[in-house]
Amino acid sequence: MNIFHKVTLQSMKKSRTRTIVTVIGVILSAALITAVATFGISLLNYMAEGAAQKYGGWHVEFEDVNSSFAAKQASNDKVANTATFENIGCAKLDGGKNPNKPYLFIAGFNKKTFAALPITLASGRLPKNSGEILVSGSVMTKGGVQFKVGDTLTLAVGNRMNGNKKLGQGDPYIPGKETLLPKAERTYKVVGICQTPHFQEDSSPGYTVITTSDAANTADDLSLFVTLKNPREVHAYAKSTAGSHAFIFNNDVLRFMGLSDDPGDKVFNALLYSVGGIVVLIIMIGSIFLIYNSFNISLNERTHQFGILSSVGATAKQLRHSVLFEGLCIGAIGIPIGVIVGIGSMGLVLSDVAKNFENILYDNVPLTLTVFAPVIIGAAAVSMVTILISAYIPARKAANMPVMECIRQTNEVKVEAKTIKTSKPAQHIFGLEGALALKNFKRNKKRYRSIVLSLVLSIVLFISASAFVTDLKQASEQAKAVSNYDIGFGTQDMTDSKMLQLYDKLKTAAGVTDSSYQVVMKYSCAAKASDLSDAYWESAGAHSSNETVNLPMQIQFLDDRTYLKIIKGLGLPEKEYTGANAKLIAVAKMQGHSNDLFKSSSLYFTIAPETNSELKTEHRQNVSITFVNTVPPDTPATIGMSLLRPYTIMGMAPYSLKEKLVHTETAANIRVKGMTFQSKNPSQSVAEMKMMIQGEGITASYFLLNSSEIFDQNRNTIFIANVFAYTFIIMISLIAIANVFNTISTNIKLRRRELAMLRSVGMSDRDFNKMMRFECAFYGMRALLVGLPLAIIFSWLIYKGMFAGGADNINFVFPWGSIGISVFSVFFVVFITMMYAISKIKRENIIDALRDDMT
Repeated sequence: MNIFHKVTLQSMKKSRTRTIVTVIGVILSAALITAVATFGISLLNYMAEGAAQKYGGWHVEFEDVNSSFAAKQASNDKVANTATFENIGCAKLDGGKNPNKPYLFIAGFNKKTFAALPITLASGRLPKNSGEILVSGSVMTKGGVQFKVGDTLTLAVGNRMNGNKKLGQGDPYIPGKETLLPKAERTYKVVGICQTPHFQEDSSPGYTVITTSDAANTADDLSLFVTLKNPREVHAYAKSTAGSHAFIFNNDVLRFMGLSDDPGDKVFNALLYSVGGIVVLIIMIGSIFLIYNSFNISLNERTHQFGILSSVGATAKQLRHSVLFEGLCIGAIGIPIGVIVGIGSMGLVLSDVAKNFENILYDNVPLTLTVFAPVIIGAAAVSMVTILISAYIPARKAANMPVMECIRQTNEVKVEAKTIKTSKPAQHIFGLEGALALKNFKRNKKRYRSIVLSLVLSIVLFISASAFVTDLKQASEQAKAVSNYDIGFGTQDMTDSKMLQLYDKLKTAAGVTDSSYQVVMKYSCAAKASDLSDAYWESAGAHSSNETVNLPMQIQFLDDRTYLKIIKGLGLPEKEYTGANAKLIAVAKMQGHSNDLFKSSSLYFTIAPETNSELKTEHRQNVSITFVNTVPPDTPATIGMSLLRPYTIMGMAPYSLKEKLVHTETAANIRVKGMTFQSKNPSQSVAEMKMMIQGEGITASYFLLNSSEIFDQNRNTIFIANVFAYTFIIMISLIAIANVFNTISTNIKLRRRELAMLRSVGMSDRDFNKMMRFECAFYGMRALLVGLPLAIIFSWLIYKGMFAGGADNINFVFPWGSIGISVFSVFFVVFITMMYAISKIKRENIIDALRDDMT
């Protein structure tokens, strides 16, 4: 160890408080960088495992391969696992609405395939033999062809041919050029409806339907799914192995490993790493403020020492290395402790939020702490770079200072009288003590600027994070406000009698406290142009006042008990809205705001059932409708999407009136039939209801949803956002507090002679304390004047970013509470730090302080 290193260590020991605070700052910085990096890796690992559970853990699929190719890949040293299904063939989909998907594609699964390629059932069960089939829900939602459990299909199964070339499922449909060459006629029984398999591409010409096959080991036309031992080799492996075979990557899993070649996933990864980079950059900026100030203060303390060393022959390089050596010593102590603290604290945080993540994303995949050595090394390297950057700037300054300036210390403060001049009104308002404080603030702006910037950073982060969480809470409460059931059962092809029979059973499930049933039908109402509001015509455009407009609407036939509750709640006369000649009530609003669709609150309309946007004129009826502001009860979930229109018309009527208003009931004019339930324990109730439905042998397609899970997800999202936002803010605030403490306390120490001189000429302790309180006020006011406007702007931008498209009843909430906390915290931290430093100065002897030559 050379003499410069010994002098550096002695200087660090002499200024123990500054050294300890700097080490604490490095620990906080390294801990926060490590925690961010560890959380990122843990989250990506969790998402990858969850995606593998949901979409299958395979990495690449080879289409249209033979059994020998599949066997060769199964024995490949790079391959961990394989699964196959037989490409049995294609069949014409009669009545399909999508011209680019005119086929059904029949896939033959075996037990291993069902395990490797997760299938999500909507209703029914998995096929058990080659005579049973599982139909993809996309056949109904996108293909427009309805199937239900129990249907029998007779299909002419064959191969797609383009001349002599056989086409596979990976080849898009070629209209006018390809033909279907039948091989055999097969009959299947539909035993289940499932969600669209994740291996089915959007460009595929056939909707996937699944049966079983025992020929997967010998068939000449297979789809092979490969899982590699090292996923990072997936692209090289696929290109070197495929030959003439087409292949598809499992981007749903690979995107979380950063290995997806999909452009959208590249944007996702770029966004992910950009956010992580911004967070690390913010931490580095806050840390550099702290560590730079520490080394700059150290330089000020050692200026005289550097001058003496330079005068006896020390080179600029040796002085620079002396400061950098101090940085390395502090890093050697702080970084290992910070890494351990970061890993430990993130482990504690993840253990608290793990259950909430399960409720949001994947039920059976635990969120656990993942410690990845390269990431930890990277975090430590970033922390060391932060220290070296912070140390290099003052080190370079130390090396370039002239010798005589260092010895005389004439470079400390260089200001002219006019620069620190204070106005007479300021002197009158603040008095002598305030004027002295203001002059001191002006004469050494560089030292105080870092304090103000640290405080501003903390203010902006705290208020912005609070605003973010407030916006999330509003969105969650809004989502809860517009839903009025815990469990929903929806169907389209079940008869009313069967639905009511099932309803009588389901409402007895454990935990159910209230229930209702409903049927929603599609109608069209003929309205006069003169009856429609200006808000409607602003959206629809020019019109003639004499024309009649046909407006699509829906009528919600509620069970009589629920409907009667609504009527009583609105204060309407029961006699007029019940019985054979009852009036209807309806909500008719323009979308996105509360403007009414009609000018009057009560009108007569001619309505008729609507089928495929056509008006059934033979079933026209005249009804009286009263328009109300109440939100209609939510409809249960169902297959298909409703058309987007600039307005909403939802009529409500008692179920007993359905027979009068509905002359014919077809699948085309039924929007949904269903039941809704309130429950003390929705999960338990749903589990029991599923058993009841299976016991009834229901063959119709249906959905049974636990909507309370959505509310749980919202609450869990807010909880997780709270934990991570406030953990991040607390850590950054601690760095800022350490910075403020370090800078203020050391600056006060550097002013020992100045303060001792004021006391020596008769300044009382009362006046002395008053002057220092003014300095505290100037620090705080300057930080708040800059920080509060920035924080409010960032809060507004966060709100606009989250709700850019607009949202009903979600307004910007001015962050008064967090502003109040920030104002109090700023003055409290500055005041406490100042009082601590002054208490140490007061304990010193005035004569000793005046003699101090800063050596």
